[in-house]
Amino acid sequence: MMSSYLSEVARLLEAVPGAELEVIADRLWRAYREGARIFACGNGGSAAAASHFVTDLAKGMDLPAGAQRFRAISLVDNVPALTAYANDMGYESVFSEPIKNLAQAGDVLLAVSGSGRSANVLKVMKVAREVGLTAIGLTGRDGGRMRELADICLVVPAQSMQQIEDAHLVILHAVYLDLKARAEVSPA
Repeated sequence: MMSSYLSEVARLLEAVPGAELEVIADRLWRAYREGARIFACGNGGSAAAASHFVTDLAKGMDLPAGAQRFRAISLVDNVPALTAYANDMGYESVFSEPIKNLAQAGDVLLAVSGSGRSANVLKVMKVAREVGLTAIGLTGRDGGRMRELADICLVVPAQSMQQIEDAHLVILHAVYLDLKARAEVSPA
């Protein structure tokens, strides 16, 4: 069982569309160069992946003194705000309301959803586009509604949520390492 699981994850990773991965990295690089903010969100394991990615961007860069830093914000880490929005406005608003407060045109939203069907993730993607953000989606299965709401969408075509989440974390590490290499050679 374990070896077949690992083999399937390896197969999924080999099938990741390199062109879409490059488009995602290029858009995030442009955000960095322009001083735009990068917001990230998701639920459950996807929330952990989004938060991890933001931590990598915020802390994992070895930039020269005075160089511009990545302006990355996790929408999943402020528990008091999440619970206040959930209690007062409904769970579907926990990410969209902070975006209204914090984002401006030119920023980027990275939304992670294994199913592509999470109501709060879909709502923040709609609001992000209304505000003028680029909406990047990482999803699985058939892409769900996320596929149509994202400006850039990478779909991991698997049914197993664990395999989708594993692939998403590896994809985000690959993007991070690409951005790290670019920033350390040519910081903004």
